[in-house]
Amino acid sequence: MTKRYFVYILASKKNGTLYVGITSNLGKRVEIHKENYFKKSFTAKYSVHNLVYYEVFNNVNEAIYREKQLKWWKRAWKIELIEKLNPEWKDLSKEVFI
Repeated sequence: MTKRYFVYILASKKNGTLYVGITSNLGKRVEIHKENYFKKSFTAKYSVHNLVYYEVFNNVNEAIYREKQLKWWKRAWKIELIEKLNPEWKDLSKEVFI
């Protein structure tokens, strides 16, 4: 089985605080964010728990490149990306992983 890598965006609410990350286990990573496992983390501090966007990669280097690219993007570009595929800013974690 091919290993998959995920670049994801979490949001506190629609047009709220955004967080871009990368992982090989998106379900577990989102669960960690939602549980505030790391109490002093950015996502815990700002209640950034809703999975609003993600992309899947088979190559770790491509995923890392994409994560860095998104982190450097302007906020407006990230919002446009989210709204193109998830206009209601639904929390996708329940639909995809639970």
